[in-house]
This record gives sequence, structure tokens and C-alpha cells, in this order.
Amino acid sequence: MADHRRILLEGVATDVVRDGSELVTGAGRRVSADTAVHLPPVQPSKIIAVHLNYRSRVEEFMTRLPPAPTYFQKPTTALNSHRGEVVRPPRCRFLNFEGEIAIVIGTICKNVSPSRAEDHIAGYTIANDYGLHDFRDTDAGSMLRVKGSDTLCPIGPGLVSGWDFRGKTIRTLVNGIVRQEATTSEMEWDMAYLVADLARTITLLPGDVILSGTPAGSRPVEPGDEVTVEVEGLGALTNTIVEGHAPIRVDLGAQPSDSEEVVSTALGGDWELRGVRAPRSPRARGDGSGSAER
Repeated sequence: MADHRRILLEGVATDVVRDGSELVTGAGRRVSADTAVHLPPVQPSKIIAVHLNYRSRVEEFMTRLPPAPTYFQKPTTALNSHRGEVVRPPRCRFLNFEGEIAIVIGTICKNVSPSRAEDHIAGYTIANDYGLHDFRDTDAGSMLRVKGSDTLCPIGPGLVSGWDFRGKTIRTLVNGIVRQEATTSEMEWDMAYLVADLARTITLLPGDVILSGTPAGSRPVEPGDEVTVEVEGLGALTNTIVEGHAPIRVDLGAQPSDSEEVVSTALGGDWELRGVRAPRSPRARGDGSGSAER
């Protein structure tokens, strides 16, 4: 396996390869991986994410999987990197982590079979598909602000080629405590299936990123929290949550909400047992008939 990264070296984006605890440039210069300023390892033209995929996540929300995968898109302006700061905007309370494995496309991919899809994958990286659920009432269909706000898509630290996704452990830790843990054996649709499914109607380009879903346990985090996603064979992606300074304008658009839909999604299937009550209920929590994404 090879671990390819992009770092900021003397103000210049530089491609490097990890060699143990060091990162090596094409010219042979060595930099400590622990002190390097990481950039996202790829520059995608699009970021596509699957809604539900892990069995534990489905069971957590007492719902059911659709007969085929459903997806949403995150804008590339949401990209963030290893050790980058993830911003929770003012007046928002429900910023949830979602540890995931990201597929990175290596060659142009269109209308391929699942058996040939892996030929078009450059490798894999770690992602944290953060969700700002305060905007779920208005954006549950598109997930645009929920999942696409600035800084909410850290990926990295590197793009690992030659990695086999089968039977690998994924876990998310908040301040050193494990909050999510599963294996890729839980996935209903594996990496090759997701690529082939999307490529039926969407041309996938080199560098494009596909987020493959998260297991149970996603919960809100607070400014000051350190969140790390570990994937067996891919390393660890760490980010710190910070409070945003720029206020969300109050003179137009939907405002942050703490409705039943927002609270139930942010706090998981046991939210009612925690004694949490929301002030209003614009729609009942889905049993599979509503939006599948959590």
C-alpha cells in the first residue's frame, strides 16, 4: 500500500508520500508527519455521499433501508483536512460527527459493472461527514446546508492505494472516547457497488469523492472537542470543533431550529429516553416512509 498526501510546504501545496513517521517529497525532502500542515489529499470535482448503508445505523433509527442506495451531494467548498478546524456557526447546537470511509476515483468512470468498478478507484481515505442538523427542517431533502456548510467535509490524512476495504474496522472517538465502532461487513452496499451505481448516469472523474456511509452513534459535538476517525489500514483523521464568529443572518432565510425532527436525528434513536423534548413537531420521525438520511 502507498499513502499519498498533500501538505503545505513553505506556502506551496506539495505532493508527498508517507514513509513511516515522515513525509517525502518528489525531490527527497523529508518532513515530520506530526508537524506537517495537511491539505485534503485530493481535489474533487464533486463529493457524493450515500444516505443509509450500515445496518447498525438503520437499527438505531428503527427504520429500513430503501431497495437501492440514495445519495446527496456536498459542495467542494465544504472540504477540510486532517487537523483542520470544523466550524459550528453561532446559534447552532446540533453539529454531529459521522465517521466514514471515502472512495476516491482514479480514472474516468461511466457505465461500468460492479466487477469492473474497482479498476476505476485510485484508493481510499478517511472522512467525517459532519451534519449541521439545525437546518434539517428546511434542507432534509437536499441536505445542502446540513451537510454542505463550510468546513463540514474533512478528508485525509492521505489517499491510500492498494487497500482492501473488506472486513475493516472503523471507529470515531470524541476526546479519546469511542463513540462509533463497526466493520465494513455491516455495509449493505460495498464500495464497488456504490461506484457502479452512480456511474450509470453520472460521469465520475479522477479525484471525485464518494462517502460510503456511517455506522450508529453519531451525536452532537461542542466547541473544544477533538474528534478522530480511525480506519484500519487508513490511519486516523483528527479535527477540532470551534465556535464560528460570523453570525448567520437573521433578516432572511430559514433559521436554526430545534424541532422534533432536528432533535431526534441529532440525538439518535434513544432521544426520547433521555427526556429531551422539542418545542414543535413539523413532521413525525420517519419509519422508512420519509427521508432516509440520518
